[in-house]
Amino acid sequence: MYSAEDGLTKEQRVVQYAPLVKRIAYHLMAKLPASVQVEDLVQNGMLGLLDAMGRFEEGMGAQFETYAVQRIRGAMLDGLRENDWLPRGVRREMRRVETAIQQLEHLHGRPPTETELAAALGMALADYQTLLQEARGHQLIYIEDLGSDDEQYLDRNFAAATPDPLAALEDAGMRDALIKAIEHLPEREQMVMALYYEEELNLREIGEVLNVTESRVCQLHSQAIARLRAAVTGEDKPLKKTRSRRAA
Repeated sequence: MYSAEDGLTKEQRVVQYAPLVKRIAYHLMAKLPASVQVEDLVQNGMLGLLDAMGRFEEGMGAQFETYAVQRIRGAMLDGLRENDWLPRGVRREMRRVETAIQQLEHLHGRPPTETELAAALGMALADYQTLLQEARGHQLIYIEDLGSDDEQYLDRNFAAATPDPLAALEDAGMRDALIKAIEHLPEREQMVMALYYEEELNLREIGEVLNVTESRVCQLHSQAIARLRAAVTGEDKPLKKTRSRRAA
C-alpha cells in the first residue's frame, strides 16, 4: 500500500511504477489505430500515476497498484478523447471485409484465407494486409451495433479494467455466438487472441512467441476481430469491389 510512511519518495515511486505505465500503454495500443503514438499514451499515463499517488495518500483501503491502474488508464483515455483519432474510413472498409468473410464462409464452408478475401474485395494481397495494419483499433462491438448513440466510444470500449471483449457483450446469446466463433478461428488467430486477451501480452511479445513481426501480429489481430464481428453481428449484404490501392 502506498503511503507517506513507506520510506520511498514520490520520485522513487514514479520510477517504481513507470514500467506499469508502459505496459498498460503497449497493451492498449493493439486497440488503437497506428496514428496514435505510444509515447503520448505513456505521457498521459504518467500524469495518471501522479494523480493516483496524490489521491491515494489521502487513505484508501485498497492495493495501490490496483487503484493506480484505473487512474493510469483513465488518464490515457482522457488524452485520447481530446483528439478525433477514430478512423471512420478504415472502419467502413472493415465492414466490407466482414461482409466478404461472411459470404465466403457461406460459399466454402470454412474461414476464407487472406488471399481469398483480398480477391473478393478487389484488392492486391499487400493492400489488404496494409488495410489490416491500418485497422488496428477495429473493435468487436460498436455502439451502433447495440442500437444507441448515447455512449462515448472510448468509454464503451476501454472503461473496464480488463481488456476482455466478452465484457462488452451483455446478451447471453451473443456471448455463446462469440465463443463458437472463437473456436472456429484459424489456429494462429486463435493463439493471438488467447495471448492478447488471456495472457495479456502486447503485440511485440506475441510476435516473439509466434516468431513473426509485430506488424504481422497486428494484422492477425485485426483479421480475427473482423471474423468475430462477421460471426456475431454480420448480416448478408452485397459486396462491392474497389480498385486496388496501388492502382488508385
